[in-house]
Amino acid sequence: MKKVRLSIGGKILGGFLTLIILFAVNAGISIVTLNSGIGLTEQTIEVTDPSDDALVRFISMVNESEKLITSWVYLQNNEYNKQALKDLHAEYPQEKEVLVQLGDAWIDSTQTKGLDSVFTQFEALIETEKEIMTSLISFEDYEDPMAKLMAESMIEDEIIPRTKAIRQQLMEISNIKEKEAEQARAENIASYLQLRQVILILGGITVALGLIGAFMISRKITRPIGYLQKVILELGKGRLPEERIRESYKFSRDEVGQMADAVDELVQGLEDTSEFAENIGKGEYEAEFTPLSDEDILGNSLINMRDNLRKVAEEDKVRNWSTEGTAQFGELLRQNNSDIKQLTQTILSHLISYLHANQGGLYLIQGEEESESFMELEACYAWDREKYLDQKIYKGEGLAGQSWQEQDTIYLTDVPDEYVTIASGLGEANPTSILIVPLLVNEEVYGVIELASFEEFRPYEIEFLQKIAESIASTVSTVRINARTQSLLAESQQMTEQMQAQEEEMRQNMEELQATQEEMERGTSEMKSRIEAIDRSGIARIEFKMDGTITDANPAFLSLMKYDIDEIQGKNHSIFVTPDYAESDEYQQFWENLRSDKLQTGHYERVAKDGSKRHIQGHYSVIKDKSDQPVRVIKFATDITKLKEMAPNDQGKQLQAQKEEMQQVMQELEAAREELSLKQQELEAALKQPESKKTKG
Repeated sequence: MKKVRLSIGGKILGGFLTLIILFAVNAGISIVTLNSGIGLTEQTIEVTDPSDDALVRFISMVNESEKLITSWVYLQNNEYNKQALKDLHAEYPQEKEVLVQLGDAWIDSTQTKGLDSVFTQFEALIETEKEIMTSLISFEDYEDPMAKLMAESMIEDEIIPRTKAIRQQLMEISNIKEKEAEQARAENIASYLQLRQVILILGGITVALGLIGAFMISRKITRPIGYLQKVILELGKGRLPEERIRESYKFSRDEVGQMADAVDELVQGLEDTSEFAENIGKGEYEAEFTPLSDEDILGNSLINMRDNLRKVAEEDKVRNWSTEGTAQFGELLRQNNSDIKQLTQTILSHLISYLHANQGGLYLIQGEEESESFMELEACYAWDREKYLDQKIYKGEGLAGQSWQEQDTIYLTDVPDEYVTIASGLGEANPTSILIVPLLVNEEVYGVIELASFEEFRPYEIEFLQKIAESIASTVSTVRINARTQSLLAESQQMTEQMQAQEEEMRQNMEELQATQEEMERGTSEMKSRIEAIDRSGIARIEFKMDGTITDANPAFLSLMKYDIDEIQGKNHSIFVTPDYAESDEYQQFWENLRSDKLQTGHYERVAKDGSKRHIQGHYSVIKDKSDQPVRVIKFATDITKLKEMAPNDQGKQLQAQKEEMQQVMQELEAAREELSLKQQELEAALKQPESKKTKG
């Protein structure tokens, strides 16, 4: 704390002023104490005591209200109490007005708010009482069980609990006011006693200070003059006095004392300046020095010189360290640019040593497509490699993934306890700092370096690692481009050889394909000829889908059933049978067997267009597609209607002959169909073979 400067004349004047002030303080304290006592008395008479009396009346009104409303409900003929309750409701506003006026003078606003809450509750209580009074007026109202029950319920559930709550709040406020009145009386008495004590003390102090002040003023003027004479003589001879003012003397803050202090500070400052200049000459830039003042030209100049020399020395040290490291790692990158694994492990080991870190890992991005790319741990130092050997880090995942995504450095000094630990033979501990730098060159990230250390990384170390990371990224890019170029060259040579072999194989396949296609065309023509021969033989033929829809029929069948082709195409097979038979289980089973690839052969009765019946010898066969799935039904039939009119022996012979002829036709047709299907499969296989080889190549 700065001492107050007093001149010699000021000290003399200050002594008299002190005495005058003491007298004035004595008078002022007396007046304040008297006024305080008067104010406390007035507050007690005009506010505190009337407030306590009004609160007592209000509590009595609340209790009376509870008693009278209860009497209204349970005592039907007590007209006196009923009138009293009405009078109480009419008197309440006057009581409220008195308390409101007194409450405005209360010091504690919390009490005023509490009183307002009581008014609100009591007014709500009055409204509830009025509801009860309105519901129980006449003799019929009291005889109404529901009205009586509701009124009693409101007494028990609302009137009594709410009255109790209001009474409790009023009692709390009343107790506070009683305590305030007692406290005011006690403070009034204490203030008068204190006034008497202060008057006696100030009188004694006034006398003592007058005597002491006169003695000290005379003594403090002559002592500093002798010391100043001694010091000035020593300085005039070029010597610094060995004796210090603050060690041997204690001067006041008057003009003479200030002169002595200034001389003492000058001597001390000259000694400190001399020592500081000597330390700078020795290169000790950390030496501390405090100038005499902000205007100390010599001291401030020495400090600026010290700071500039220290800054230049530190910059030279960092520059040399960075230059040496850049050259060292540049040589390592040139020597190991053929093997990614060896390159990353060597670089990481030297980085850990050069930056005095304790643990590290180097991740490289794998995958060509950005959506499928991820990072894998390529090299590590003092790392639990087994834990992270198969770990894949995707963009934005964890701190390493975030550094990759943002293409920016992440530096942490508040490392979570479970993030990573540095282990040794004697134990393990959490690092102090984590530094994650992306391997970034030309706005493209090739990986991430993550270092952990028990010490914090300095800004120039972070900047150095960022530069080295760019060189590592460039080298990794070059190594990968070279490896990719060699791989593409080898693949190109291999693909050239494969294409030559495939061209020869393709030529042979095309010749085989052409021969197979010609043979298939001959088979198709032969199949068509056989069907045409069957149609010319007079055997009836008709084809259906698997659901019985007619797709085609030859002239022999149309003549037999007396239809044109347009009349039956798209219709169902059921047009050739009677309606009853079409709905029968036998007919449904007939088609179910065909869909299950079961041949149907026998004598069948069918209905022609004119309604006449036709007896036929029919053979239903299922035709399959290349995936061996049934796709349609073909039927061959001969008309045996006339045979039904022959003798039984002739009929059997004729039927047997037609049956044998039909079986022979079906066998030939089935053989032709199988041969055609086989050729089609061979053709499809021949077409797929070149495409498959091209895909593999």
